Amino acid sequence: MIKKKVCMLGAFAVGKTSLVQQYVHSIFSDKYHTTVGVKIEKTKVIMDDTRVDLIIWDLHGEDDFQHVRLSYLRGSSGCIYVVDGTRRTTLLTALNLKTIVEKTIGKCPFILVINKLDLKDQWEIDPLALEELHEQGVHVIQTSAKTGIGVEQTFQLLVKKIMGE
Repeated sequence: MIKKKVCMLGAFAVGKTSLVQQYVHSIFSDKYHTTVGVKIEKTKVIMDDTRVDLIIWDLHGEDDFQHVRLSYLRGSSGCIYVVDGTRRTTLLTALNLKTIVEKTIGKCPFILVINKLDLKDQWEIDPLALEELHEQGVHVIQTSAKTGIGVEQTFQLLVKKIMGE
């Protein structure tokens, strides 16, 4: 059995917890509860006849007043950086967090998620910025924690990257 730790990182209220709940429990709630510290969920993934136990660390949101505890990052095999498509500034926060993670634990497999696809008509994220990231080799996936679009794909792709596929 293989165990892998994955950290969910991003700004305050981008949908990290909702993505985890959708992936692990197939549920979505409109009720917002701020994550204090870290919430840990476990699930299993079967990848090419290999069972991978994912330990998902859903870290509190990053903002001007609260920063990620670097000790939470230790032992991470991969990261999902979550951006709220309706708030342009959350993309910069996610990219800054990626830099912090790389300085703290080194480079590790990651996915950049633009969440809230169900609100695409309200998005503030510039499509050209996403294209530039894609050209730099960044895997960008558009998701909706509410409808489930792209959620399974995100975690499956990250596990493949972690396993070196």
